[in-house]
Amino acid sequence: MAEETNQADVQSTDLTDKKTGTLCMKTLDRVTVSNGGTITIPCLYENKDELHSKNWCKGKAWLTCKTIARANHTGKWTITDFPADNSFTVTLNKAKSSNSGYYWCASESDRKSLYLTVQEAPDVSVMNSSVFGHEGGNVRVQCFYSSAYQNETKQWCRMKDQKCFAEEKTDTSQNPPVQISDDGESSFTVLMTGLRLSDSGWYYCSVGDLQVPVQLTVTKTKAEMYVASQSVIEENM
Repeated sequence: MAEETNQADVQSTDLTDKKTGTLCMKTLDRVTVSNGGTITIPCLYENKDELHSKNWCKGKAWLTCKTIARANHTGKWTITDFPADNSFTVTLNKAKSSNSGYYWCASESDRKSLYLTVQEAPDVSVMNSSVFGHEGGNVRVQCFYSSAYQNETKQWCRMKDQKCFAEEKTDTSQNPPVQISDDGESSFTVLMTGLRLSDSGWYYCSVGDLQVPVQLTVTKTKAEMYVASQSVIEENM
C-alpha cells in the first residue's frame, strides 16, 4: 500500500463547486463488509473532475484525513477511474476489523465521506454485487439483512440521481417498473423489468441507515447484437 500522506499535501483547500458552491460527489453513507471479504465502493463525480486526480482518504475529519490510495493504484485498496462514466471505484480486498472507519471519496475539487464497518456477519449484504440483464428483460437482486434490521425501511436506490424505491411498491411511473418484496425475516427482493441500456450503473440496497452497492450492466440481446454486426459488415463491403 502506498505510504500515507496528509490530504492537505495533495488537495485544494477550496473543495466546493465553482458554479454552485456545493459539493457534488456521490457515494454511500454507511456500508458493511464481511471480515476477510471484498467490497467495491463507487464514487460518482461531475464532468469538471474528469481530468482531476482521484483519491481515497481515511479519517473522520476532512482536514486531517490521510490519503491512502490514488487513482489506478493497486494494493490493499485499489482505485480504478472510469472517466467515460464519471466515476471511480475503490475496492478493498481481505477486509479486517482495523479497516473499519471513516473514509472520503475525493478529487481536487470535491469530496464525500462514508463509514465502513467490517463485521463477521454483515448487517446488510447481497448475494451478487454485480448483476447483468438484457435490454427489454428483467433482473432480480436479493438483499439480505440481520434480525436487528427486520423492522427498518427497505429501499432500492439508484446512485446517480438518488432515486429510491420503497419496499412493497411498484412504481409504474418509471420505466422499467421496480418492485420490492420483503419476506419480513432476512431478505428482500428487487425486481426490475423492461430494462433499458440507460439503466446500467450503480445502485444500492438500503436497510435503515446501511447500504450495500450493486452494479447493474444492461446489454443488447444477442439478436440485436447480431443485426448490428451485420450492418457494420454490410457498410464495409
